[in-house]
Amino acid sequence: MTERPTINPWIIAISVMLGTFMEVLDTTVVNVSLQHIAGSLSVTPEEATWVLTSYLVANAIVLPLTGWLANYFGRRNILLLSVGGFTIFSFLCGIAPNLPLLILFRIFQGATGGGLQPLSQAILMEAFPPEKRAKAMAFWALGIVVAPMLGPVLGGWITDSYSWRWLFYINIPIGALAVIMALMFIHDPPYIKRGEGGVDYWGIGYLALGIGALQIMLDKGQEEDWFGSHFILTLFILCVLGFVFFIVRELITGHPVVQLKIFKNRTYATGVFLMTVLGFVLYGSTVLLPLWLQTLMGYSALEAGMAMLPRGLGSFLFMPIVGILMGKIEARKLLATGLVIASFSIYQLSKLNLNAGYWDIFWPQLLQGASMGLLFVPLTTITNGPIPKEQMGNATSLFNLMRNIGASIGIASVTTMSARHAQIHANNLSQHVNPYSTISQVTLQGMKQTLMARGMDAATATKQAYAAIFGMVQQQAAMMSYIDVFFLLAIMFAACIPLILIMKKPPKGKAGPETMGH
Repeated sequence: MTERPTINPWIIAISVMLGTFMEVLDTTVVNVSLQHIAGSLSVTPEEATWVLTSYLVANAIVLPLTGWLANYFGRRNILLLSVGGFTIFSFLCGIAPNLPLLILFRIFQGATGGGLQPLSQAILMEAFPPEKRAKAMAFWALGIVVAPMLGPVLGGWITDSYSWRWLFYINIPIGALAVIMALMFIHDPPYIKRGEGGVDYWGIGYLALGIGALQIMLDKGQEEDWFGSHFILTLFILCVLGFVFFIVRELITGHPVVQLKIFKNRTYATGVFLMTVLGFVLYGSTVLLPLWLQTLMGYSALEAGMAMLPRGLGSFLFMPIVGILMGKIEARKLLATGLVIASFSIYQLSKLNLNAGYWDIFWPQLLQGASMGLLFVPLTTITNGPIPKEQMGNATSLFNLMRNIGASIGIASVTTMSARHAQIHANNLSQHVNPYSTISQVTLQGMKQTLMARGMDAATATKQAYAAIFGMVQQQAAMMSYIDVFFLLAIMFAACIPLILIMKKPPKGKAGPETMGH
């Protein structure tokens, strides 16, 4: 323990972020390869989506348990188990001969990787003094923000150039290096007292039931037509019961697996809510834009991934600058600025149309990427600043859990809203395509004459012309639905600005109270 202060904190930062970046990357890197996985394993694309769902469910269940696991077994031990297990199961995913085994290995991969985000965050907050924590959080946020955006690009390139199995094999050298560095540079702080207290098995069970049911419901809801499905309705009931029993259990037990009383701190509670909204909007827009590019603009999966790169570029360039600004400007002001810029950038996306070119999406994304630094770094620092060191693991676990839950809700919401709004707009637009509309008749006759000039008979040309007009209506309706959702996401960011006033102003000269011992 006496050697710990002599270790350069940036070495510690690199040690924990290697595994974390790898784990966050795996949440999106497989998305673009589902068709290839389905074909390779002789299953339907719908069955292949369980490769994603199983990982996210296991990941979400372990996240809130990480603080308790670190205190019970030792933070260093859990970190090594997480990185080592994630690496081993990545290899097993790569060699999986069939879908059931691939899903099983993905469950274990998600479970072992679930603790890496809160562990890395807690270790960074521990390793850096309060006045330097903003730079550490900028480094942490860089990986958390850039990795999901890099995932589709990297996944598309690896799948097209090699095989989907290499999406898992690339984790092996990174994971091995992360394990070696963790063994050399990571040590438990003195306040970690391993093995004290009982094990709240009921709390763990209720939590697993609630989060597992919620994650599956959100992932499969649109596919199953939400509450029109008995399967989704059952999951909803299990989710509600699981969370109600879990909250009651944690408030009355002597050794809770998750310390919910931490939400009495208004700054922390507000920060967690804002992070949930941030996850909702960030991941929702990250899913929506590639859908628009591929379904309406004709982009391939790889081209859509490349078109998303400006967002990651903006974060990469601006995140270190925010770490410097945090020492000069009050964090709440930076956070408010980030919300304004992020809201404006998404509003710009709501003004797109079917004639949009590359630069029409480049600048809003670059701006949004830059705003992510102004959101993640101040928000993470302000939220966790007032938390005592003994509760830091629990605090970061809940903080990351709510971001992930917000992301899951955001993805489910935007896909459902875009589908439902497209139906509404298609119905409204089709009402104007009738025999009494001059524009409709002129368009129909023009298409019909063009097709007949190519040698098509009148009856077939009429059918083809009607089909073409119907396609135009569907296309415009889909475009209008994307505009609706982008506008709603922009409003959500703007509506969060007043909540910043609830958060306490951090003491001048440091990110929060002196909570980290050295």
